[in-house]
Amino acid sequence: MSEEDDIVLSELPDDELVQQMHDDLYDGLADEILEAVNILLERKWEPYKILTEALVEGMRIVGIDFRDGILFVPEVLLAANAMKGGMKILKPLLAETGAPRLGKMVIGTVKGDIHDIGQNLVTMMMEGAGFEVMNIGINNPVENYVDALKEFDADILGMSALLTTTMPYMKVVIDTMKDLGIRDDYVILVGGAPLNEEFGKAIGADAYCRDAAVAVETAKEFMGRKHNQLSA
Repeated sequence: MSEEDDIVLSELPDDELVQQMHDDLYDGLADEILEAVNILLERKWEPYKILTEALVEGMRIVGIDFRDGILFVPEVLLAANAMKGGMKILKPLLAETGAPRLGKMVIGTVKGDIHDIGQNLVTMMMEGAGFEVMNIGINNPVENYVDALKEFDADILGMSALLTTTMPYMKVVIDTMKDLGIRDDYVILVGGAPLNEEFGKAIGADAYCRDAAVAVETAKEFMGRKHNQLSA
């Protein structure tokens, strides 16, 4: 496989290796990311340091270029997939070390809607930013959201819809949460092609996110505020 001029990851010093990982993530090279994560672990890097400096930082760059229209969904999915491989190795190690997590999110497409590319992208980008995500898939009635939020002990609820006919169901979910007295326990983010900011406000969501990169930025912002309130 390797040619004379191929980069040998194990020969790179730490800072160059991390830089190379950013490039490899950007290019969606899953095998290289796996190899590099293992090399850094062998070099006694803390799992959390690998996560933040190599993977999260790499995905942050991907997110910026996705937001700016330089990268498109297929490339972002490849990058996120490469990140996932690295995360597989790090997840159990992070659990052992009790590494800080940014927050927990439940995400799913609403009842009547079977589109999931957008929310899969959000899931991957959120995981890439250091969140734990429970993706409950498509066609979710309100009970699915409520049960998942409790079971997962989530901070954030993400709902997506791609059809104008299924958009109003988001309000059903939020109104039910109000009736149950749990609405204020969660940050609610909504997204999907037919939505806009006005709609998000009208149904009582905390924010409308036009794409996965914005969802990550918004979630970080809300969790930052929450942590500040807790420590105040």
